[in-house]
Amino acid sequence: MSDWFTIENIEALEAQYRTLGPIIGLLFPFLEAFLPFLPLVAFVVANASSHGLWMGFLLSWVGTVSGSYSVFLLVRQFGKYPKVQKFIKYKKMQKLIRWVDMKGIAPLFILLCFPFTPSVLVNIVAGLSDIKKKIYLVVLLTGKFVMILTISLLGYDIGALLRSPIKLILVIVAIVLLWIIGKIIEKYLNKRVERELKEVSKIRKQKKLKMTPKE
Repeated sequence: MSDWFTIENIEALEAQYRTLGPIIGLLFPFLEAFLPFLPLVAFVVANASSHGLWMGFLLSWVGTVSGSYSVFLLVRQFGKYPKVQKFIKYKKMQKLIRWVDMKGIAPLFILLCFPFTPSVLVNIVAGLSDIKKKIYLVVLLTGKFVMILTISLLGYDIGALLRSPIKLILVIVAIVLLWIIGKIIEKYLNKRVERELKEVSKIRKQKKLKMTPKE
């Protein structure tokens, strides 16, 4: 099935159903979050070629973030049930979940920036961890932004990039800038999480002191 989802076939499908083009452009990246064997890179490149660089990027970004966050919410809602835990192999993921709980959002953000990271695994681990919903949404938006924009820039017109060293240099500079921006966002989010954890720790200590009987 995955062999059918080539860039040429996707572009032909969007051309055939031109009025539904944007919906298809959103749908395929959305489905990839649930079906990881589907080629996300092919969808992103096809969207950039069919709809233009920026519209194609937007469709791919919104689609993949929506799909990933839906998986996260479903796991957060139903992941506590034994049958679901057996299906998603919860015991094998326990070490990853603890690692995420200890390290915070930094590893998740870094993993989401790479196009070949198994995002469904990241979404499931995040759903089973203690990370807050709003924080994970921000991590998804920023991480997927870096990844999708990078693929869109590189895949929009590879031939033109190779023929024009200036364009190639600009793309490389853009990728470096995105990486720097990503690191800034990562540091900001980490500080926020650390601050919240300290506040929680203080509240727990205060509660313990109140519950401790005075001599």
